[in-house]
Amino acid sequence: MPGGLVALLDDVSIIARTAAASIDDIGVAASKAGTKAAGVVIDDAAVTPSYVTGLSPARELPIIWNITKGSFKNKLLILLPGALLLSEFLPGAIIFILMMGGAYLSYEGAEKVMEKLGGAKHGKTLEDRIEDPAAFEKQRINGAIRTDLILSAEIMAITLNEVAAETLITRAGVLAVVGIIITVVVYGAVAMIVKMDDVGLHMAKRDSQFSRTVGRFLLKAMPKLLVTLSFVGTIAMLWVGGGIILHGLHELGLHGPSDWAHGIQHAVETVTGGLSGILGWATYAGLSALAGLALGFVIAVVLHNIFKLGAEEGEPAEAH
Repeated sequence: MPGGLVALLDDVSIIARTAAASIDDIGVAASKAGTKAAGVVIDDAAVTPSYVTGLSPARELPIIWNITKGSFKNKLLILLPGALLLSEFLPGAIIFILMMGGAYLSYEGAEKVMEKLGGAKHGKTLEDRIEDPAAFEKQRINGAIRTDLILSAEIMAITLNEVAAETLITRAGVLAVVGIIITVVVYGAVAMIVKMDDVGLHMAKRDSQFSRTVGRFLLKAMPKLLVTLSFVGTIAMLWVGGGIILHGLHELGLHGPSDWAHGIQHAVETVTGGLSGILGWATYAGLSALAGLALGFVIAVVLHNIFKLGAEEGEPAEAH
């Protein structure tokens, strides 16, 4: 009996050590993958505030919470199992799914640019009279969740690429950890950004001169920051969408566009000395955005002029 108990305890200790090692592996891999996905995280944080810009302040946090819940579902219920299944049984399909997402982001960003430049608007915008605020809010939330799905897919794909050689359990753990942490960080930051004007109003009413000064600064700065973030969000859509397309074409054997963009990047890095890293990155990001804008423009023209998408009155409104 003692021998059996000792053997059992020894088995338990082995299982415990194995589990601890697996957790440690997940932590290390998640940290590495999260670092690689940082660029897309920034894009996600920049895009989201545009969906509450101009709406009632009382609805900002509920909207962000609904988008956050949608983001968790995107990452944990759709993308995580999908990524694991694809990595196990059909790894070659991942690149095509990513390119479809890149095309969607390019289209969204290009359509916004076209509208700003005087092109026809498709669906209702904040400049139009909103007859049903609740329905319009729901459409904005759905639009944000769709955009989040594309950005989250890119994050999960980057993460999966970093742990492709790991076991299925480790891959699942890393994808879950990265998905949860990134969602909390992104939407926590977004909530702080959009409510900063309320903080400013509260501080502006306090007795302290310092608090009033800071509060007035926040009240003046936050509307401009939100408009700026909306602009950055559009650029981010084009940047990420174009980057996905260039990378995908390279993976599929069409190296010309990607090699051309990287060639210009390296040329800029060669002549810019100490700023080579930043300016080289900015060059490639800018070229990716231009590629996304060109592709998105073509898609928008085809959808709106050939398939007449969004051209009829009474169609479901899109959130722009």
